[in-house]
This record gives sequence, structure tokens and C-alpha cells, in this order.
Amino acid sequence: MYKKRTIIISNRLPVRIERKDGKLNIIPSEGGLATGLGSIYKEDGNIWIGWPGFVPKNDKEKVQVIEQLKPLNLVPVFLTEEELEGYYEGFSNEVLWPIFHYHPSYAVYESSYWEMYEKVNQKFADIFAEQNINDADEIWIHDYQLMLLPKLIRALNYRLSIGYFQHIPFPPDELFRSIPWRDELLKGLLGADS
Repeated sequence: MYKKRTIIISNRLPVRIERKDGKLNIIPSEGGLATGLGSIYKEDGNIWIGWPGFVPKNDKEKVQVIEQLKPLNLVPVFLTEEELEGYYEGFSNEVLWPIFHYHPSYAVYESSYWEMYEKVNQKFADIFAEQNINDADEIWIHDYQLMLLPKLIRALNYRLSIGYFQHIPFPPDELFRSIPWRDELLKGLLGADS
């Protein structure tokens, strides 16, 4: 009989990789999400998918990080500097963060940010698809950096139980409507059950 797993997906893993003296070291994160969900992903079979906090120099480093994280039930999503700039610094922090915190005058509606946000959310979905998912698995997607991911995962398997939790306030309609890609963001969220 298949043991149901919980698969956590967030922008960051609960650890980060640090390059020091030519070695790659795993450093635990101190954030609330890492602390709160620490016991869950460590249980047998559960996994956590996210960015490990560094950009590898080459494929050898990628393989090394994958192997170091595997016993910890962690699956890295490697992002390039360009992806981090457009997806995280750009769309997540220059569009979503100010709108969701009631500061629309700070929002920068750059189409290249949106394109990178779509690309990176798809990258997360692609890594998720490689994890031998079963219909019984429960998926927990965390935060505004991955608002498109519920729909992308739902397209892979409509039977999955998908939860989405946003750690910042959702803005009122009159602010959210100012985002040119609001329809796509809402459709992304509607892929979740709750």
C-alpha cells in the first residue's frame, strides 16, 4: 500500500547552500516557515522543493548539491542570476510585494518581470513532475512567489489535493485590479483546493 506523502513547495528551501573555502556547506534557515514545517518534511517520504539559496557554477556543483540534500528530503530548484532578478527581485518584489502591502505607487509593471515569473513557476512545476507523484500525495504551496504553481500542478494531475498558503495579506480588489496580469494570477491560485 502506498504511503501518502506531503510535498511542500516554497520559493526557498529550509536550508541554504554556502560556498566557503572551495566547499559547499548546508546552513539551516532560521525563518518561520522552516521552523514551522521542519518536522513535516523530515518525516519518511515527505519532501520539500525550493531554491537552495545559491547559483551553482557548473553541473558538477548541481549534482553535488542534489546529493547533499537528498538525505534531508530536500529537492533543489536551481535558478540563474537572470531568473532571480526577474522572478524574485522583479515581479515578486517590484509588483506583488508593493500591491499586497497597499503601496501601489511603488509597483513597477515590467513585462520582462512577468515573463520570468511565468518561466520560474514552470520550472518549479517541472521539478515537481520529476518526483514520482501519486494521487494520494498532498501538496502544500507557499507564498506569492508561486501563485501560478497550483494551476500548473493541477494540469499535471487533477486528482491531487493542493493547498496554497499566502504569508502576506491579499490586497483589496481595487489594488489587485491594477496588476496587468491579475487574471493569470487568479487562475493560477484557482488550481488549489484551499
